[in-house]
Amino acid sequence: MRRLLGLTLLAVGACRSSGIPRLPATVPAVSGDAQTLYTVRYVDVSIGTGKSYAAEKCIYAHYTGWLTDGKKFDSSRDTMPNGQPRTPLVFRQGARQVISGWDAGFEGMKVGGKRRLFLPYQAAYGEIGRPPTIPAKAMLVFDVELMDVTDAPPIPQGTPATQVRCRNWDQR
Repeated sequence: MRRLLGLTLLAVGACRSSGIPRLPATVPAVSGDAQTLYTVRYVDVSIGTGKSYAAEKCIYAHYTGWLTDGKKFDSSRDTMPNGQPRTPLVFRQGARQVISGWDAGFEGMKVGGKRRLFLPYQAAYGEIGRPPTIPAKAMLVFDVELMDVTDAPPIPQGTPATQVRCRNWDQR
């Protein structure tokens, strides 16, 4: 009996040490082996076959974000109030235009790939969060799909990289 209890506690500890929280049923289940990229944990849901994600490129991605209690806080897949579909989020990789977990979390992906990201608060919105939607020190869960990778526009001399914007989805 002691041995069975010990094995059970060991298994529970192993699940918790993976850094991936148990999520409520409101967050769709995914299968796959969890990987770690810096402090970001992720599960590749499907591997893309298109262009590879690359540093300093324009990244186009659809996403859905959840808190670990299962509350969805945002999605590019939702429609706008006027009924129009939203376009993918676009950012220049490495230019600090998105949270650091996103700059790191797409690494190794190819266009068409889908991944679940588990972002600790340090790679998301930090100790303060983004009240009232995202609480302080919140781990975030994102389902992301890499839609396209394009060349970034040139950076005019003297312009900070954070101010150089990629073209919108419709302007690619």
